[in-house]
Amino acid sequence: MIAANEVASPAAGHGVSFGEAMKVWGRVAALSFGGPAGQIAMMHRILVEEKRWLGERRFLHALNYCMLLPGPEAQQLAIYIGWLMHGTAGGLLAGVLFVLPGFLAIMGLSILYAMLGGVGMVSALFFGLKAAVLAIVLQAVVRVGKRSLKNPVMVGIAAAAFVAIFAFDVPFPLIILAAALIGFVGGRAGAPAFLVGGGHGAASGKEVLDVDSLLGEGTPAHARPNLAWSVKICGALAVLWAAPVLGLGLMLGWGDVFSEIAVFFSKMAVVTFGGAYAVLAYVAQEAVETYGWLRPGEMLDGLGMAETTPGPLIIVTQFVGFMGAYRGAEGLSPLLAGVLGGVLTTWVTFTPCFLWIFLGAPFVEALRGARALNAALAAITAAVVGVILNLAIWFGLHVLFSEVRELAGWGLRLDVPVLWTMNWASLVLTLAAALAIFRFKVGVIPVLLGCAVVGIALHIMGLRAV
Repeated sequence: MIAANEVASPAAGHGVSFGEAMKVWGRVAALSFGGPAGQIAMMHRILVEEKRWLGERRFLHALNYCMLLPGPEAQQLAIYIGWLMHGTAGGLLAGVLFVLPGFLAIMGLSILYAMLGGVGMVSALFFGLKAAVLAIVLQAVVRVGKRSLKNPVMVGIAAAAFVAIFAFDVPFPLIILAAALIGFVGGRAGAPAFLVGGGHGAASGKEVLDVDSLLGEGTPAHARPNLAWSVKICGALAVLWAAPVLGLGLMLGWGDVFSEIAVFFSKMAVVTFGGAYAVLAYVAQEAVETYGWLRPGEMLDGLGMAETTPGPLIIVTQFVGFMGAYRGAEGLSPLLAGVLGGVLTTWVTFTPCFLWIFLGAPFVEALRGARALNAALAAITAAVVGVILNLAIWFGLHVLFSEVRELAGWGLRLDVPVLWTMNWASLVLTLAAALAIFRFKVGVIPVLLGCAVVGIALHIMGLRAV
């Protein structure tokens, strides 16, 4: 029997060498544009349809498990399949490569942004990107809503989540926990409204049967439940995750910017259900209003970077950590502090993803058909629609108006735009981006590039309002 932490031998199973797998995962990483839906479809095309590493049903079973977890489901799906093919080393390879191109790209863009963000051309480029990002977030509301709001109960959960976060400033984690509890109870009770599926779906085409794939229908020896291995590998990952957080807090104090970054993004890694767009509302709220790491428009700039680079969309958090440390660290050069802040953010954001997969994947068969867990996921996804709508409105106010005021009282807290500060150039560009996406089905990357070019052109012509 092969030990759980060994690389599977090609002779004993599927015949795919570790070197060949490295090339395939490098290709997956280089093509991982378009958010989780596009990334999952791309992995399905390469791993199921083209390489036939695994069949359709096994792919969807792994995806359903990843959908139950906090964190970026596309990266976790890569870790899961990498582990299934080549054990622990395969999971580590797939997960690290999936993040690496985006990490390098966002780090370079963050440095340029910090150094040149106020320069006319750079500012104009991000002016255009903000309009495109606003349209893309609206598209996410529609896309997730169509998938998850299957009945009036789910619509009600989405509406309640929106009101809670928009009008009463309820923290995102509490909304997710409440939705999960409602869904879990509804699922246990067998309420029909909660017995709906989630997931992004797979690519269309002739189904690849598990029996016809390289893995076949059986379970590789290293993928069978092994409690000793699970405790060992997950203990190591937990230490790798917690050590920087505790070390920074004890050495620098919990009020230091690096300690705050480590703690905040560690908490975020536990509550990021529903995809990047959902948690961005939470990150934006805390990074802008609580910690003061960013200004409202800068969150959109970071999202524009993440949309135009490969890798998980949640890699935008690296930009947030970079700017927070760049502005808030003491005793270091701002640029060095920013780089360290970006690295720290990426570490505490993505290390838990490996822990969740290695902890649960060997036992994932026990989750097959678990009605209460699937119902909890459905309720969370419904709540996410309301949270993303709040994100779209929050972004929209700060993109389209140069002045936004807060009205508070009677437990309410509302952001209200000053109407005469409308930026008409931004409004027209946002409407054009929305028309391209919704009416003409133009892809995300062309829309982003087109809006960036228009933003620069408006700057050259002196037509961009600041």
